[in-house]
Amino acid sequence: QVQLVESGGGSVQTGGSLRLSCVASVNIFRFNSMNWYRQAPGKEYELVATFTSRGTTNYADSVKGRFTISRDNTKEMVNLQMNNLKPEDTGVYYCNAAEHWGTEYWGQGTQVTVSS
Repeated sequence: QVQLVESGGGSVQTGGSLRLSCVASVNIFRFNSMNWYRQAPGKEYELVATFTSRGTTNYADSVKGRFTISRDNTKEMVNLQMNNLKPEDTGVYYCNAAEHWGTEYWGQGTQVTVSS
């Protein structure tokens, strides 16, 4: 019943920028947190950024200062602004929503490719 749909992926050169978006089929205020994960080729899933219901944000060390997660309360949407992209940022990015009691929902992912 809950669906998350990512968009905004694409191919850029090193130093470029992309903005990813995740649209939920329900009001995002119900979630304890909304998150962005990524999976690089041959690597495990990595938590990239978190936006909690309290309005706090957290980032992986590898993206601090370059990525910004934000929430659009009027559009049931969470965004990930990615600046100064590096080849190691390449991967499939997934939107995740977590409720207080443990239920999680996942989008299908959007591809980000950064070339040197």
